[in-house]
Amino acid sequence: MSLFGGNKESYKDKKSLVIYFSRADENYAVGYIDKGNTEVIAEYIKDFTGADLFKVEGVKGYSADYNTCIEEAKQKQIVNERPELKSYIDDISEYEVIYIGAPVYWGTMPQEMFTQLERLDFTGKIVRVFTTHEGSGLANIPSDVKKICKGANVLDDGLAIRGALVNEAKDIVENWI
Repeated sequence: MSLFGGNKESYKDKKSLVIYFSRADENYAVGYIDKGNTEVIAEYIKDFTGADLFKVEGVKGYSADYNTCIEEAKQKQIVNERPELKSYIDDISEYEVIYIGAPVYWGTMPQEMFTQLERLDFTGKIVRVFTTHEGSGLANIPSDVKKICKGANVLDDGLAIRGALVNEAKDIVENWI
């Protein structure tokens, strides 16, 4: 029996990859942080599954100031931008489970995640979504991931962790895995 109801398959022993976007600097409700909230959760997933990590980073980063950052994110979303990334992962064929994680920016994930995910073949993959937020939950990220990850089994058991609570969420992440 799991925290999420019913018997649940364990994903601890499957070859896994975490693709995530995370931003440090000034964050809502937590002030300035050295490591982004989503990165903390990605590292918990790695600890429990042995997953490889791939951090999505734009060539042009976001402002350290929170209010400026969210305005930059909004503008990228309005024009449906696909920002250039510092590096890309092009082949996920060796992985069974792909964890996709991001903070919620204006109801979805940062545009940099769209840039990365749209170039991958998710056929036959199990995809699990996680977010960090301060009140948005999973927002539209699971439905956006389902649109992008054609051919994948995108599970409906997404995990949403409040950014202010990531340092206390290790047990929650372990139960989710």
